[in-house]
Amino acid sequence: MAKRQTADASDGGEVQIYDHLELLSAMGQEFASSLDIEASLKRAIEHITNYVNAEGGALFMLNDEGKTLRCHASTGPTDITGLTLDADQGIVGRCVQNNASEIIRDVSKDAGFHGGIDEKTGFTTKSILCAPMSVKDERIGAIELINKRGGDGLFEDNDLHLLQAMSASAAMAILNARMAEALVEQERLARELELAAEIQRSLLPEAGGKDYPLSGVNHAARTVSGDFYDFFPLDDGRICFNLGDVSGKGMNAALLMAKTASLFRCLGKTVRKPGRLMARVNAEICETATRGMFVTMAGGIYDPATGIVLLSNAGHEPPLFHDTNDNFHDMPAEAPPLGITAMLADGNEFPETELRLDGGTLYIFTDGLTEGYLEDGSELGVEGFKAVIRENANLDAAARLDAVIKLIDRGDVALRDDLTVLAIDDSKNHAARQTGHTPSNVTIDVFGSDEPELLLSLTVPSQADRLKLVRNAVLETAKFCGCDKDVSRDLVIAVDEACQNVIRHAYGGSPNGKIELKICRNEDELIILLRDFAETIDVSKVQPRDLDDIKPGGLGTHFIREVMDEVEFLASPGDGGNLLRMMKKL
Repeated sequence: MAKRQTADASDGGEVQIYDHLELLSAMGQEFASSLDIEASLKRAIEHITNYVNAEGGALFMLNDEGKTLRCHASTGPTDITGLTLDADQGIVGRCVQNNASEIIRDVSKDAGFHGGIDEKTGFTTKSILCAPMSVKDERIGAIELINKRGGDGLFEDNDLHLLQAMSASAAMAILNARMAEALVEQERLARELELAAEIQRSLLPEAGGKDYPLSGVNHAARTVSGDFYDFFPLDDGRICFNLGDVSGKGMNAALLMAKTASLFRCLGKTVRKPGRLMARVNAEICETATRGMFVTMAGGIYDPATGIVLLSNAGHEPPLFHDTNDNFHDMPAEAPPLGITAMLADGNEFPETELRLDGGTLYIFTDGLTEGYLEDGSELGVEGFKAVIRENANLDAAARLDAVIKLIDRGDVALRDDLTVLAIDDSKNHAARQTGHTPSNVTIDVFGSDEPELLLSLTVPSQADRLKLVRNAVLETAKFCGCDKDVSRDLVIAVDEACQNVIRHAYGGSPNGKIELKICRNEDELIILLRDFAETIDVSKVQPRDLDDIKPGGLGTHFIREVMDEVEFLASPGDGGNLLRMMKKL
């Protein structure tokens, strides 16, 4: 850094101007290249103080509200960095408020001088230069210099002119640095929002096949969304689903959306009653939701084998059921949104509604759909939604949803709110039921309970030497359930006999088959499911042999029925094979 030089009268002015411009250029480069604005301020006040040949200097900046001045950098015998003053306090405050430079040659004669620092430090302030830092009408702060070095210690008018020029340059540099810093912060937030949006999108379910009964759409009005929907199959063949809308906008809503969606999916795999599931999710949301946020949600379970939907609505928009006679039926909420209160009647469970679709379609949507703007500026509304569905009734459910969405999300205007809609179309499964076939995407409800506890899931090849693994697993599971030695032994033998029958009769001794074993507990019942993927058998021919008929084989089936309280072959799963259900009361 070139310092201010002494020169004779003939060239002193040119040297001073040259050094002044060099200093301003260096300060501008410093602010532009540094990522640490506080360090740049410190170096700037040092350069300015040395250039004007002052004993000390300080750079004050207004806070965002414009109510206080804080010293961000100082140099000289007294370090006042961090000192905070009212925005109109002292000479520096007066300078900022009036947006005018001042030279105080004798501070003792100025009523605005605050001598508290001199009293604490023992330093004597004689003369002060103060120039505001501002760009147009935006006030940033001020630079204050104390005591001229040498001579009488008093500043001259040309010193004030120099400080004014350098304060203006510093103000511009600070403003540019702030803008650059804000731009970097905006880019960082944009990257984080995009990452959050990507995570949100990953929480949405993958689209099912062409014949899958559930389909949904989610279009975010902003980068991240407060809406969500989900559906996933349960191990009994039914499908759990939900659609929700978080109050508020932005990142807070997005985080609560992610938490609620994750809770529902996690708990929904074991809690098989929608009302109980909704209550469990509600309890978790009530514990952690802040700032009065809440979630409206409609969720439930759809059974493709019967067409029955169990639905629970927590303060959400009334879903619409479109029956096969072209009538619409709404289903208003019977409980408050999630996160409002943890205290609910009826054993802390949300109310449930049972709906038999019988080939119709259930639509669940957020208010962003019905309140969305059409091309003429009007809202779609519930009646408009019904009209579009009727006009496209010949299309599949996914195409119907696309037809609705295209009316609102046209790409030429910003969305008013997130658009989310879920359809449960029972038409294909209803047709399959009418012909006596089990829908291909489901199995049968094998548990006879809303909430079984899965204890064991095991898959082995159809090889006799692998049954040792099955026997050990069944034995340990029985012990885990508290069965005594005799009951545990009988369960092991019964499962072993059933597996041997699968290997010998279903697979004909082939080692290339697969056997699936699941053991579940429901209160006082132990439910054992044994499945193969061989050719479907005629279950009417699977009968225990009469005990008086003395010949090899055939007693395994009799023993199984003696040990178990219930034994039945269920209807063949949609993708083939045989499914045996055995139940033992504990």
